Amino acid sequence: MSIAPRLRQYLDDQRADYEVIEHKPTKSAMQSAEVCHIPADRVAKGVLLDTGDDYLLAVLPADHRLQLSDLKEELGQRPHLVEETALEDVFNDCEMGAVPAIGSGYGVHAIIDDSLDNQPDLYFEAGDHKSLVHMSQREFARLTGPARHGSFSAHWSMMDG
Repeated sequence: MSIAPRLRQYLDDQRADYEVIEHKPTKSAMQSAEVCHIPADRVAKGVLLDTGDDYLLAVLPADHRLQLSDLKEELGQRPHLVEETALEDVFNDCEMGAVPAIGSGYGVHAIIDDSLDNQPDLYFEAGDHKSLVHMSQREFARLTGPARHGSFSAHWSMMDG
């Protein structure tokens, strides 16, 4: 597939400056970072949540874990991970588990973890398990301009014991 059609259309409509990086198939954003020799904190992963009112895409580094309690503080309510069927409905041109980190192309609001703001460039799933979209931090910020920002993740190593 290389890049999901809706994502490509959105990026092209926005005249985004990006490249697609092909790699051997992986099962997670963290594995994609490993096989592409990219620092995992530069790979943004999207996690679709249900706030009760709407869907929300939480965007965080691949080597971080979502902290729902911290997100509750940011949002004023505790969101829940969506059911697999909802994920398939929203990201219907993407493979399961290969959610792009830009929800705008899918009509989904996003909240971006503050830790991603420090990266010079970012990579994210292109809608399948064998390609990443790469762009500068400035371009990612432009494309996600209306998104909320907050601190709602913890590095995996901080979660261990």
